[in-house]
Amino acid sequence: MAVSVRDVAEAAGVSVGTVSNVLNRPEKVSAATVARVHDVIARLGFVRNDAARQLRAGRSRAIGLLVLDLRNPFFADLARGAEERAAEHGLSVFVVGSDEKPERERAAIDLFEQQRVFGMLLASAGDDLPRLRQLQQRGIPVVLVDRESPDAAVPSVAVDDVDGGRLAGEHLLSIGRRRIAFVGGPASIRQVTDRLEGVQQAVAAVPDATLEFVGTAALSVLEGRRAAERIAGRLASSRPQAIFAANDLLALGLIQGFVMTGAVRVPDDIALIGYDDIDFATAAVVPLSSVRQPAALIGATAVDLLVGATDQTGGPAHVMFQPELVVRASTTG
Repeated sequence: MAVSVRDVAEAAGVSVGTVSNVLNRPEKVSAATVARVHDVIARLGFVRNDAARQLRAGRSRAIGLLVLDLRNPFFADLARGAEERAAEHGLSVFVVGSDEKPERERAAIDLFEQQRVFGMLLASAGDDLPRLRQLQQRGIPVVLVDRESPDAAVPSVAVDDVDGGRLAGEHLLSIGRRRIAFVGGPASIRQVTDRLEGVQQAVAAVPDATLEFVGTAALSVLEGRRAAERIAGRLASSRPQAIFAANDLLALGLIQGFVMTGAVRVPDDIALIGYDDIDFATAAVVPLSSVRQPAALIGATAVDLLVGATDQTGGPAHVMFQPELVVRASTTG
């Protein structure tokens, strides 16, 4: 039979309330009593029932983190940053990937709510503001991650993706490329449209520059390879001179596709830049230029905002980091 709190109290010669204080608020108990209770806990093999405690408290000590794609190293780094910071607050992180599908996002949010999570960090594709407000009204704090909040009442932490797109476009223009393509999609993902807007601004500032949009069904290596095959199959005179990929996975797929076809050399024929600066960017066949996001810092900051929201100290916070251009061989040769 499992050892109960009452068993510990009787063996230690203290009340059940004192044992509870030792476990949850030890500063309220004398050092000698804390030591005696812990000795009894060790001797009897008592294991606290956190599930029951959390049920009574109305929420767990787990944070629900929803990300677009668990296969993307950017989100793995973001999750690691969130986990490390959560541990400092005595919290854990429960990660779910949506595969960029709105129905999976809705199911994940429902699951988080059913599990009575401490709060939710949502790196999602859609803007379901009524649902977010409903969660807040039910006492579940929410922080939008890797995207700017469309509602001042919903905290967020993000990178300025419009500026990141502009940085990528200006870099490609600065090396003399004028026919530029943006490869990315689907357009329902806010990060994609923001990065596209940024490169559009850069191209619009140069009179003889043009921008082509090459849509993809997902932000994956496979979709990058498919896009490369379509581009490589065109006449050389009609191909772009440079490509800005919406993320590094697409860019790596583009490099793979160009190598496989043998029709396009990077950067000689087409200069290529990605977004996120994942670890694999430096290990590509042609080291990849990229726009860097501080993934781990984004995750850690999101946890800080979530904890602040539960403390209800001040209004919702919105943190915007600035992206950084990292130049490698895919644009410089």
